[in-house]
Amino acid sequence: PRRPSRTFVDLGATMKERITIVGDGQMGLVMAAAAVEAGAESVTVWGPFEESVASLEATRRSSRLPDWRIPDAVGFASDPGCLVGSSLVMNAIPTQFVRPVWNRLAPTLAGIPETPVVVSTAKGLEIGSGLLPTDVIHEIVPSASVSVLSGPTIATELARRQPAVMVAASAEGSLAARVHRAFGTPWLRIYESRDPTGVELAGGLKNVIALAAGICDGLDLGFNAKSALLARGLAEMTRIGVALGADARTFSGIAGVGDLATTCFSPDGRNRACGEAIARGASLDEYLAGQACVVEGVPTVESVLARAADRGIELPIMQAVKAVLLEGRDPAEAIRELMGRPSGEE
Repeated sequence: PRRPSRTFVDLGATMKERITIVGDGQMGLVMAAAAVEAGAESVTVWGPFEESVASLEATRRSSRLPDWRIPDAVGFASDPGCLVGSSLVMNAIPTQFVRPVWNRLAPTLAGIPETPVVVSTAKGLEIGSGLLPTDVIHEIVPSASVSVLSGPTIATELARRQPAVMVAASAEGSLAARVHRAFGTPWLRIYESRDPTGVELAGGLKNVIALAAGICDGLDLGFNAKSALLARGLAEMTRIGVALGADARTFSGIAGVGDLATTCFSPDGRNRACGEAIARGASLDEYLAGQACVVEGVPTVESVLARAADRGIELPIMQAVKAVLLEGRDPAEAIRELMGRPSGEE
């Protein structure tokens, strides 16, 4: 079960935020730009590698977003000391690296009298433990107030300031409102939710279904098959989500079906693209080795299926994804098996 957040003072209602973004990937950079536009007092991006951070600071360019310039107001640091004085910290580290990175940051956070609010954009479940990113952060920094920010947000579109929506989620409504104020802009509309478990799970589970959608694309199965896959995939997401403590309604909203649709149809969707490449004959190991970004659905599928098995929950689409990606099952055969399953009531 999710640990309760500590009681905090809602400084965001009376003062400008001092924000540190942990993670210098695409999402970290575009959210830093949003925070600047939202009126933060200061915005600093912390990265784990000094050389990468120095390059971003000097060039104001990221190879992953080549046509976009990072705003001058965004600062950069590779020293964890930059966390001192932060009123809000964003975790933009990919899920499988959250634990080692936050273990590295923990000694600095422990020396801060008032632990800042933490908001996480990471999507997935940790291999082995099956924990969500915010649960991992809670383990390492038990005193932190942790919230979630998720939704249909392709970073390349955010960099172009194209309209987008996200959901800030916390069991404490005032914390979600604070995150809303910190990152909301005219082009990034943020809704609020009291279901952080559902919002965070939806963001991770949709990546597994997006891998399946990519397999449909790679096999040229058409939109009928792909749309049916999304509908039944959403049912699987909701089934396991409710079993893990989420509100079923969350999966019908922005963080659920909204994010699912974007990830499954966008040409920039990393998980969809991975599934398509595998269906067209690529080796998973070679494909992943050639990517600059993490494909979160691959490690997430094992973790979610392990948690489902513990509860006796059947997830046939996600099981098929695991069989194709990790067990060498022929994609066309996996589709035939799914189509041959007995049908029931919708």
